[in-house]
Amino acid sequence: MPELPEVETIVRDLNKNLKNKKIKKVTADHAKTVAPLSISTFTKRLKGQVIEDVKRQAKVIIITLADRDFILTHLKMTGQLIYQPKTGTLVVGGHPQPGGGVDLPNKFTRIVMTFEDGSTLYFNDMRKFGWMRLMSKSDMEKYLQDYGVEPLSKEFTTEKLREIFDRFPNRTIKQSLFDQTKIAGLGNIYIDEACFLSGLKPDRKVTTLKDEDIENLKKSIVEVLKLSIKKRGTSARNYVTADGTKGGFVTHLNVYSRAGEDCKVCSIKISKIKHAGRGTHFCTNCQK
Repeated sequence: MPELPEVETIVRDLNKNLKNKKIKKVTADHAKTVAPLSISTFTKRLKGQVIEDVKRQAKVIIITLADRDFILTHLKMTGQLIYQPKTGTLVVGGHPQPGGGVDLPNKFTRIVMTFEDGSTLYFNDMRKFGWMRLMSKSDMEKYLQDYGVEPLSKEFTTEKLREIFDRFPNRTIKQSLFDQTKIAGLGNIYIDEACFLSGLKPDRKVTTLKDEDIENLKKSIVEVLKLSIKKRGTSARNYVTADGTKGGFVTHLNVYSRAGEDCKVCSIKISKIKHAGRGTHFCTNCQK
């Protein structure tokens, strides 16, 4: 699924296109996509609503409506948002599947949101794990309270990271960073990359880290995320950005998806193991 930089890129692009749009009609064909509301209730309540902005928390896309309700969307493994203007080029973000942007709506389309100006937003999801939910402000706050600190916020400090590590001393670095209830938005790509940048192995126990290690890791997480957002995300595998182009961070990857290739720093072959339930990449020479 897309991680924080990819979702941030999608949000920025969609906000330019959806802001101030008035919803004319909504259709949906899969009950679980809009649950817990029924399809009928979901579609009726959105009719006539005006979109104020599009933002993000963790990996969740948040559309603010003028009546102060909110549409929350999680793309999960195969979700895709496609904005089709009345005339012009499609705006695509998420996980494109073969034929996903062709003959819209198509067999992957779960929700169609038509606007008064003739433009349309499609939510496609091949495996049906993603969702789009209409929530009140209180419901949204209750849902989002389970997410941890945003790694690009001022609250994400070296002290905060140390506090997270101290709470679960038996975990490894990667296990700790993967926990969305502690730090929101990090996933496989950027954990591996931040660990490389800080010179730490992802499977290293957090109890072995010195204060300077934690400070370097915190700085590396922020640096990697900011660079990826600037480069519009990573185009590894099947991810593309909301304007239909591939993310530019892939050329900056040091370890992720580079198993067996030469390390860009020391030329040792990049290693890959399975750790924390994910393929984990690192350099045995540059990381300790």
